[in-house]
Amino acid sequence: MIDLPENLTIYPDTNVREALSTDLLSHVLAQIRLTGDKLYSRTLQVRQAAELEAGTAQVVIVTQGALTLEGDQGTQLVLETGGLLLLPHGPADLRLVPDNAPAAFVACHFWFDPDSLRGMLLALPPWIYIRRSEAAGWIEGIIQFLMIEADDLQPGAALMISRLIDLVVIRTLRTWVQQGQTAGWLGGLVDTRVARAVKAIHERPSQRWRIKDLAEIAGMSKSSFCDRFTRLVGRSPLRYHNEWRLALARDLLVKGDMRVGQIGLNIGYESEAAFSRAYKALFGHPPHAERRLRNGPQRSFG
Repeated sequence: MIDLPENLTIYPDTNVREALSTDLLSHVLAQIRLTGDKLYSRTLQVRQAAELEAGTAQVVIVTQGALTLEGDQGTQLVLETGGLLLLPHGPADLRLVPDNAPAAFVACHFWFDPDSLRGMLLALPPWIYIRRSEAAGWIEGIIQFLMIEADDLQPGAALMISRLIDLVVIRTLRTWVQQGQTAGWLGGLVDTRVARAVKAIHERPSQRWRIKDLAEIAGMSKSSFCDRFTRLVGRSPLRYHNEWRLALARDLLVKGDMRVGQIGLNIGYESEAAFSRAYKALFGHPPHAERRLRNGPQRSFG
């Protein structure tokens, strides 16, 4: 059984805006929004399997014993006590089976905001597994809070659970990146040269970037830079720039009352018409419809 700490103190950043201006990973992860749905705990006896519920992305944390992740193709992965499994695209045909002794786990269900950068979500692997030894103690602490809220029927419990699941997913992705085992867009963040270009795009989204300029920031030739950026991030530098600034525009549309044309100008488009065309091409609807559509978002799990 995992030994839970008596206290878990979370010290908030003293200057979040400053942190976001210097932390490239925070810039990117800020665009991956999710909503926690529910959580539950379960104990399995020997030869008793748990079918993972389809239709949502999930996090599974093993709190006792060991579990084997199985699918139609046989054994996929062995999960040890304290291990955390993130299934960003849902469990498909996967199930959990205890090894030769009873085992227990906590499961969190969530879905991604459909307007998160879908290229980022699609680039995530089928699962991400973080061992207890790789988690620097944060898994034990977060389990304590999750179980307290799961048993708490007071008003606001659903919101607390949602925020905690959000924290678990983001912390898992951060740990995964730090391990250097990433691929796709997250892989670009651990490549020093590509990361310099991505950081420049994030800090100056309204600038009319040219490949030449970004290649110089990365310290590479244009051809080498384009090839490496596209291979690691999963899209060309200019396409990534366009998707990034449109994601920022979506935030402005949802959170403020600035005119559509002004938002387009702020992120670098020369006209409202050009901004509207690009926005609709990426999100499937014009910017004028964003606030109305946000009242009834659809679920997505990558």
